[in-house]
Amino acid sequence: MLNFALIEDDENLLNFLSHSLESIFMQHDFDAEIVFKSGNVDDFLNHIENNKVDVLFLDIDLNSRLNGIEIADRVRKNNKDCYIIFETAHLEYGLLAYQYKTFDFIPKPITKQRIEDCIIRLFEDVSGVTRKFIKIGNRNTIIAEDEIRFIKKDGMKLIFHTNSRDYEVYSSFSKIQDKLPDNFVRCHKSFIANVDNITNVEFSDNVIFFSTSSCEIGPKYKNDLLEVINNHGNIK
Repeated sequence: MLNFALIEDDENLLNFLSHSLESIFMQHDFDAEIVFKSGNVDDFLNHIENNKVDVLFLDIDLNSRLNGIEIADRVRKNNKDCYIIFETAHLEYGLLAYQYKTFDFIPKPITKQRIEDCIIRLFEDVSGVTRKFIKIGNRNTIIAEDEIRFIKKDGMKLIFHTNSRDYEVYSSFSKIQDKLPDNFVRCHKSFIANVDNITNVEFSDNVIFFSTSSCEIGPKYKNDLLEVINNHGNIK
């Protein structure tokens, strides 16, 4: 389990951070717990110097005798391994903050999505597993490959159906197929399926099932689909 400690002198923001983190831990089944949160520097230092803490959320501009940078400096003298995540409205602190082996720097105003992105990356770093992402469209939108169930061609658009939401972009299969790993297979003129996320296949009805959705199998693509499924061996 990872132990988190938070320091933020804005009580409303401290509660927001705490509730957001607890929700993210539960949603993703992360083995983590907030063991201490406070706006008081002395209480915070006393806790982290006498207890096991793995992840620190530090507000930089604290209304106290020490700021977040100075707290990080004290922490690093005794703890070289804990993850430090800074949050602040003052972006000019950014370069200075990274001197302390900073994992992330979250600018204010803070959103739950920004916190969630940070925590997902943190757990990937802890586990040593790097998720692969693909960029879609002309914006800086990236999707984790393992989140994609299938991709649907709908006119001039592609719709990426993922575990959490759908993404629509103006593109074509020809532009993305070479970027996809080998567990993605064209199963229909209008569908590309992620074999790793298939829960069942009904070849008699030409339907692929995912946890809460489905797509079709085209006769022309059935043999290719079978070959990929057999190679991956994850469909019963």
